[in-house]
Amino acid sequence: MAINEDVRFVSSSIKIPHHPRTLQPFVHLFVPPFSRHGVSFHLQRAKASINRFVALVLPRNRRRSDLLCSSSLSLTRPEQEQNPRKSQHGKEDEERVLISEVLIRSKDGEVLERADLESAAATALRFSRPNSALTVREVQEDVHRIIDSGVFCSCMPVAVDTRDGIRLVFQVEPNQEFHGLRCEGANVLPTKFLEDAFRDGYGKIVNIRHLDKVIKSINGWYIERGLFGMVSDVEILSGGILKLQVSEAEVNNINLRFLDRKTGEPTEGKTKPNTILRQLTTKKGQVYSFLQGRRDVETILTMGIMEDVTIIPQPSADGRKVDLVMNLVERPSGGFSAGGGISSGITNGPLSGLIGSFAYSHRNVFGRNQKLNLSLERGQIDSVFRMNYTDPWIEGDDKRTSRTIMVQNSRTPGTLVHGGQQSGHSGLIIGRVTAGIEYSRPIRPQWRGSLVIEAQRAGARDDKGNPIIRDIYNCPLTASGNGYDQMLISKFEGVYTDSKDYGSSLFSFNMEQGLPVHSEWLCFNRVSARARQGLDVGPLRFLLSLSGGHVVGNFSPHEAFAIGGTNSVRGYEEGAVGSGRSYAVGSAEMSSRLVGPLEVVLFGDYGSDLGSGSSVPGDPAGARGKPGYGHGYGLGIRVDSPLGPLRLEYALNDKFALTFHFKSLLVNF
Repeated sequence: MAINEDVRFVSSSIKIPHHPRTLQPFVHLFVPPFSRHGVSFHLQRAKASINRFVALVLPRNRRRSDLLCSSSLSLTRPEQEQNPRKSQHGKEDEERVLISEVLIRSKDGEVLERADLESAAATALRFSRPNSALTVREVQEDVHRIIDSGVFCSCMPVAVDTRDGIRLVFQVEPNQEFHGLRCEGANVLPTKFLEDAFRDGYGKIVNIRHLDKVIKSINGWYIERGLFGMVSDVEILSGGILKLQVSEAEVNNINLRFLDRKTGEPTEGKTKPNTILRQLTTKKGQVYSFLQGRRDVETILTMGIMEDVTIIPQPSADGRKVDLVMNLVERPSGGFSAGGGISSGITNGPLSGLIGSFAYSHRNVFGRNQKLNLSLERGQIDSVFRMNYTDPWIEGDDKRTSRTIMVQNSRTPGTLVHGGQQSGHSGLIIGRVTAGIEYSRPIRPQWRGSLVIEAQRAGARDDKGNPIIRDIYNCPLTASGNGYDQMLISKFEGVYTDSKDYGSSLFSFNMEQGLPVHSEWLCFNRVSARARQGLDVGPLRFLLSLSGGHVVGNFSPHEAFAIGGTNSVRGYEEGAVGSGRSYAVGSAEMSSRLVGPLEVVLFGDYGSDLGSGSSVPGDPAGARGKPGYGHGYGLGIRVDSPLGPLRLEYALNDKFALTFHFKSLLVNF
């Protein structure tokens, strides 16, 4: 039986579009061709192709009486799809043709070798059934459904006149079987990710729908990691080889632009460009990452010299790379400040705990982010003058080592070890002059280590400023027996912390070694450690802390470990529990937030000198009748005020004495 030459339903092939490899502007960078259009886009293109092809292939000499042929004429113009009932033949597109038989065949008209493919095409049909009356539009929709299944690259409906009526044959061409993958341009995309994505499809017919999902997953991998990358081109080569072109936007140039903090206009910056650029983990030639860029912004802000930092990615000249423009707004480089506060180490007298402060700081010396700080704190009894010059990152070092040169002159009360109830003891002052250099660097994530070489001269004076070598109990105040002790100290400290929050986990280890370079200089070794662990259970927060230390060798008696007070065993005055060569203090707290910044705390502390009080030269703790151990518990309130944390605590010790503790608070003006 001959094919009816006047009646042909034609569908164009569906092929994966070839997109140019050049990246588009970056606002569209993450929109892949399949994600943007989906399979429906390609079906619409196929639909338009059907209409155009039908318009071209319909013979000019049509039999007007042939209903099926007349029906075909209803779609001779693509623009008429929007109003199909108003075609040039009126309502002919709604006229129906009786179909006696529906078959699925290969593009050559032969029976398909694979039954599953024939079943997939037959399952996709909705209108085309034997002994059904169809319109051209319904046949068209069934063609689209076959293509929409994702298994076939082309489908051509052909009407054949038979003795029993019109037979409708859908001639389909399956996609190739997937036998290999060739991926180009994926420099950061893991090979294993690609293998896992395509493994299930190996040896199977390429399914466009499944391929669309795989491409979305690949693009999703880039998006999740904040990377500028996407699948830009897909092509099925002969032999079932799938060629995947991935476009990754590499960083081309990083440009710094300083903006005026008031007007926002470009201006000349005071900071050296290299000081900023060396802080960035984003480097030229890397695939640009939003997440990495955000970390770089935070790093620059942490330097303390910038008020605002933004990174703007822009397409480079060739469109395949990205240029980064970093907008920087500098903070004022330095200035004076003054403030006041309360020292928690002084509790006797109505005004003895009050301190005032005056400071000058420069955050960006020589435009290299180097810091200069001069400060003076003055109280009724104590005073501290400090000068620090810090280079946060020594030039030429790849380990981010910082260097601080420091000079300090301090006068602090000696009551923690040598204080007592008798009059005159509160006037004991420990004077120290210190000069040293400190090197510090990150060791591992959340770990930091520092090494200090420090020269120190320390001695005791009475409240009139006269040097003294013994206290009222005839206990020595110096280890050398002179008016002052001299020492050269090397210090090592390692600190671990998971955040700067008060309730976070923390561990620190500190070791000091007195170097006997001179015969009169002290030789000793001091080791101390501190650990803290916070735990949240519902609305409650538990905080456990433990600290301890030990000293061996010849050391100044006033340097003994003092136990008791606000930061040790609450319920006792400062240093009232004991002072020894060794110590251990444990604390447990349970806190709950009440309203806003207000928090209530229950706590318990215990401390001991571990029986080492008598081994301190002169036994100052024994002379004052300190117990050497003790515990306290109580209730407190904490306020996270805009000026800083504030602690008010009442504690009862094992002697049933009630003590009020006020945590030091410094206010700057």
